[in-house]
Amino acid sequence: MTATTSAGPGAANLGPPPDRVFALVVGIERYAAGDGWDLPGPAGDAVRFRSWLLRAGVPERNILLHLDPLADPGVPYRPADHATLRELVVSGLHALRGEALWVWWGGHGVLDRSERMRLFCADATTADKRNLDLESMRRTLASDALPGFGRQIWVVDACQTFEEEYGFRHTLPAETLPEGRRLPDRRQTLLLAATRGQRAANDPQRGTGLFSDSVLAALDTPDGAAVGRPSPWPDPEALFGDVQERVERLRGEWRSDQVPALWLHGPRRTEHPAPQEAAPAAPAGGARPGDRPRPPVEGLIRALLTYPMMTDPEERQLLVAELGALTRTVERMPRHSKPRIDLLSIVRALSEVPGELWLLHDVVTLLDDDEQRAVALEAAVHACAGPRPVG
Repeated sequence: MTATTSAGPGAANLGPPPDRVFALVVGIERYAAGDGWDLPGPAGDAVRFRSWLLRAGVPERNILLHLDPLADPGVPYRPADHATLRELVVSGLHALRGEALWVWWGGHGVLDRSERMRLFCADATTADKRNLDLESMRRTLASDALPGFGRQIWVVDACQTFEEEYGFRHTLPAETLPEGRRLPDRRQTLLLAATRGQRAANDPQRGTGLFSDSVLAALDTPDGAAVGRPSPWPDPEALFGDVQERVERLRGEWRSDQVPALWLHGPRRTEHPAPQEAAPAAPAGGARPGDRPRPPVEGLIRALLTYPMMTDPEERQLLVAELGALTRTVERMPRHSKPRIDLLSIVRALSEVPGELWLLHDVVTLLDDDEQRAVALEAAVHACAGPRPVG
């Protein structure tokens, strides 16, 4: 689904001229909270988006790039601390004169207990998790606190996992940003990497967020190249449809469980359409006509989670150590304290090399010889990886 996401015949009449398009671009990979918060990818994705804007003809002066990178991005940038970003949203953008605004944000996020999405700033610490409230930011930029900019596209690649899952010792600082008078003709489209309660997947080996990478791929469609350069202002709902299809393919490849979300705010339309989740498992009586099969990796994860050792971090580490004696793939495995996410990382890494998922079967059944669980695990591995390699 690439139609209308890039420039085509007559596209110049559909959007604002490039010099009337501005962008607030944020990519945070490093946090004051320490190395445990490092997130390779968002700064690189932000720089890639900046490059796309430049190719689309947006002047460099119109791109406000705010980063806290893990490595030198090779381009000038501004800081991404709370005070800087807050001042920019509340008053800094007010001085700009344009028709359309991109807001691109990549980094850590969380859904607080009031069901509001919080985006952590670079100076967030474990004791003072400085953040900006996404809904408050949106409302501020929907008001006459920001003159002009009647059209806005927001791309937010951050988790919406529940705050309580992290067991924070300190509460999140909360702040509502000042708003102006509401404007009836302001149009905002928000493309979110994940829906309520979900993690936004990141690929640390490639240094990219899977959602950001999908957005950038959708923006860089061949249609735009055919006329020399892409349009700086695609149809946002068509763009989301394209991105949704790309993420769905990643789900089918077991690289992500996330379901992107779309928020629409406009003169006659304010809605958060229900995300298109994968279909539930078929009932015991068999699949119904029209039922969509679950990705095989879900069956594999369920089969693995039936083993008691999978809930114990030390026993999972023993599993990884045994795998390490058989394959170097384990060196590339991102790890997580939660059993399901940790197992997803292990399965995804092993899936990159043909046949290596069968090593997982062999090690698990070596450590736990329960015959009934072994039969279910063998079937699940076969569904994901095909027959066991010969030899």
